[in-house]
Amino acid sequence: MLERVSKTLRPVVPRARGVRTMFAVALLTVASFAAAVELRGDHPDTYVVKRGDTLWDIAGRFLQRPWLWPEIWQANPQVKNPHLIYPGDVLSLAYLDRVAVQPGQRAEGPVNAVNLSEIEPFLKDLRIVDSIDGLPYVVGLEDDRLRSTRGQVAYIKGLEGIPAGQRYLVVRAEKRYRFVERAGLCCDLFQSEDLDARGDTFRGTGEFWTNAVFPSKNTEMLGYELITQTTGTVTRGEVAGIQASTLLLDAEGRDVRVGDRLVPVEAQPYDLQFFPHPPKEQQKYGRLTVMSVADKYRTGGPRDVIAISGGAREGIDNGTVFSMWRRGSSTVDNVRDGLDKDESLTLFESKVRLPDEFAGHAMVFRTFNNVSYALVMSSVKPTQIGYELKHPDAPY
Repeated sequence: MLERVSKTLRPVVPRARGVRTMFAVALLTVASFAAAVELRGDHPDTYVVKRGDTLWDIAGRFLQRPWLWPEIWQANPQVKNPHLIYPGDVLSLAYLDRVAVQPGQRAEGPVNAVNLSEIEPFLKDLRIVDSIDGLPYVVGLEDDRLRSTRGQVAYIKGLEGIPAGQRYLVVRAEKRYRFVERAGLCCDLFQSEDLDARGDTFRGTGEFWTNAVFPSKNTEMLGYELITQTTGTVTRGEVAGIQASTLLLDAEGRDVRVGDRLVPVEAQPYDLQFFPHPPKEQQKYGRLTVMSVADKYRTGGPRDVIAISGGAREGIDNGTVFSMWRRGSSTVDNVRDGLDKDESLTLFESKVRLPDEFAGHAMVFRTFNNVSYALVMSSVKPTQIGYELKHPDAPY
């Protein structure tokens, strides 16, 4: 099996201009079955890489499975960094058994797997924490405002002993994710609960379930989703009987309100390059689903960000590609049981399980222990909460 390109690769040492590096198109083994790399019948003989291209989009021009481009270009062992192609490079596809690249000018940066500018806000804005208890929180705002923005101050509870000059991210708890195990049933249950200004669930509202609710004693908290609102600097601590610290909001961002939490500003280990690859581990049916669509109600499309019910403990890492599927319905067989049957009264009638329906592909770009965020790369129908995640080449 070919070595995965998600591993760290050494930079290519440039050779004399005009030298072509040949890439063999190989038969690849993916997961537990073989998947032949297939060129599209209408592929061009050559393609000039343009500014704004992504490797995913380029591969989509001549491959049936564009997410497999790293496997193809790593097939040649002397290629040390197959992802480094640049605007102006010429890809030659004149022969079905090889792909060649003729280097062009190196005036611009290399083409990446996906356009990072499309997901960068989400890399900075979304995170998962196990608990929000104990985090410092906004207890009041300047002039008793309902909301504050850059240039105004917020008053913080829980920063005792913190010196002036310390910087913090102001974050808001948006959702809480839970897992409910349903032994003996088709699929486990995942709950996404919207949170109020205090970081608590709304009473009687804000709960989305991917299936009908069933009692279960085995539940697990997957984490709280925090979205960054803005950044601030502590200008005054708790002194002279004052029981709240002062935080100057000094960056552009979203509004701040009472109940928002604070986390320290720190460097995040974001990957700057994402290389598509299949899941490392096969999960049982129903274990990996779409739990939410960022900044949406229930439905999203290409370039939208989704939260999925699995993370590092399931072997998911940055670049993992999944296919998304609408779970097949179970319908009453009215032909067998009678066309005049009322479906609402047929709990004990025979049912027919219909096939799952393919919706598109998504690639993970940020992973936590129990939850991951993925970018919808392509779709043939809208992505919805509750959709099943499978191997990218799953046939059904």
